Amino acid sequence: MSKRTLSQLDVAGKTVLARVDFNVPIEQGAAAIANYDQRLRATLPTIEYLLERGCKVLLCSHLGRPGGRVDESLRLAPVGDRLAALLGRPVAGLSDCIGPAVADAVSAMAPGQIGLLENLRFHAGEEKNDAAFAGELAALADCFVMDAFAVAHRAHASTVGVPQRLPTAMGLLMQREIESLGVALAEPERPLAALLGGAKVSDKILVLENLLSRLDHLLIGGGMAVTFLAAAGESVGASAVEEDRLDFARDALRRAAAGGVTVHLPQDVVAASEFAPQPNAVNTVPVAGVPDGWYIMDVGQETASRYAAALAGCKTILWNGPMGVFEMEQFRAGTRRVANSIAGLSGATTVVGGGSTAEAVEALGLVDRMTHVSTGGGAALEFLEGRELPGIAALPDA
Repeated sequence: MSKRTLSQLDVAGKTVLARVDFNVPIEQGAAAIANYDQRLRATLPTIEYLLERGCKVLLCSHLGRPGGRVDESLRLAPVGDRLAALLGRPVAGLSDCIGPAVADAVSAMAPGQIGLLENLRFHAGEEKNDAAFAGELAALADCFVMDAFAVAHRAHASTVGVPQRLPTAMGLLMQREIESLGVALAEPERPLAALLGGAKVSDKILVLENLLSRLDHLLIGGGMAVTFLAAAGESVGASAVEEDRLDFARDALRRAAAGGVTVHLPQDVVAASEFAPQPNAVNTVPVAGVPDGWYIMDVGQETASRYAAALAGCKTILWNGPMGVFEMEQFRAGTRRVANSIAGLSGATTVVGGGSTAEAVEALGLVDRMTHVSTGGGAALEFLEGRELPGIAALPDA
């Protein structure tokens, strides 16, 4: 995949519209943005690159799901304040993302200044990829930089409409995402391991289909391990089994064995009497000893240690999905142990595939100790499934 890079686009002294992804968990309050600002930090190299070349930098993003109408709780001003703190310079928040007032404000900007357009999804035309809306956005700038990998799987006005109307390149974050995630799909240094977790097998079926024949090790945790354990004949108590995915799990285990892929399933698990943050009883038990009516909530310490040992021998590691119910504090230990072991490896390429996994790594303070932590959840999954993402396809070839 060879798309035009930022260094191949003449931006000097121009007004540049950059699509970024500042979709942070605003519902936790403005003060909490600092705890979950990886997506903001990841865009800083592109913003600074443009500033160094005397550009007027015009940033655009969505926030939440306002459904094509103004939602006061989803304004971007608090995000702009956090970005300004990270950059150490002002970020001017604009009242809208299109319209005469916005156009006038952009015209009044001086080179080296930053403007942040209001939430793109306050307009229905964004998600509909409306031509008129894309045209109004494009009219604000001389050229366009796509740096929002997390929405590259969406065919929206700001991801595919604008690139059709302006000289365009991918930003530095977008380039790094494509190159880093592409490692597992191209020629990774071996041994290659995929550590897959999260709630459901169904979320990872296409990833497994695309990766399985390429792997040396497959390690499974999280809720999806329940279905794989059931497929392997283990008792899983009251844990949710995806009955319609049992045949797929059995076939994946069979194909892995036939292809020489070593599959690692939990040997011990943390089980709880209720699926709740504070259940009445919690025990670590062998997988064969999950009590009837209990729920598997996390991998056990022995499993986490075994996974860490297996990963220590790998040169490329792709991780997507927590090892347990990470959103519940009591069931974070398995993810924490495995994450720390990956972060402690030297000489290995470690790629974290966005979404809840990225949030877990960020919460654990380990982002800077991974080779790459993707900013994309759904986009990262679709990329690893081998799909063509609209926001990448819309970029001009180099």
